[in-house]
Amino acid sequence: MSENFDYNSTRNKLILSEYGRNVQNMVKYIVALPTKEERNRYAQVVIDLMGFLNPHLRDVADFKHKLWDHLHIISDFQIDVDSPYPKPSPEAIHLKPEPLKYPHQRIRYKHYGKTIEMMIEKAKSIEDADRQRHMVQAIANFMKMAYVQWNKDSVADEIILSDLYNISGGKLKLEENINLNRIEYRSASNNQNNRGGSGGGRTNNNQNNRGGSGGGRPNNNPRNNNQNRGRNNGGAKKY
Repeated sequence: MSENFDYNSTRNKLILSEYGRNVQNMVKYIVALPTKEERNRYAQVVIDLMGFLNPHLRDVADFKHKLWDHLHIISDFQIDVDSPYPKPSPEAIHLKPEPLKYPHQRIRYKHYGKTIEMMIEKAKSIEDADRQRHMVQAIANFMKMAYVQWNKDSVADEIILSDLYNISGGKLKLEENINLNRIEYRSASNNQNNRGGSGGGRTNNNQNNRGGSGGGRPNNNPRNNNQNRGRNNGGAKKY
């Protein structure tokens, strides 16, 4: 005896799955109604049901407009009702967005980034010498921080000053004896090892101290003291 099972794979494709198959069947029923008056009445009921099934749409601007657009989409743009909003076109719904335009700019030193080059160009245009020197100093400190974070190692100030000179085309430089901010790279594993080592040392010392002091303390158990007195009294001779 063969049984006919109703699988989702044998049903019509759900156009908007967030509303479910029952709403899609209702819309299909409305499309087949003979008079527009009936279609308008039932369409309003379905719109209210769609809003109830998706309450998050109430936070969207013109959510009623979105519900009516979804109604037309579910009907495959075949429903003929008096909508309070313009009927969407299939071309507008399936319109593909334009591809994003990614910048194709060459960065000389990728570990510094494009922002450093823009900052250097800005510093080159500053006419006030004192203000330019302060900005170049800040740029050099930022370059050192970026270098340490990228390479995970320390760097000499001479390398930073040389890179600054090359990026600026020989227009910006600092004194050779200047000291940049001291920046050191510390990995997360080293920090965890240091915390674990210090904690383990404290635990071992405490355990050893407790063990040593416990062995040095006298035994104050009354039972042991009674046994010791009994042995001493029993071993003594009576005259």
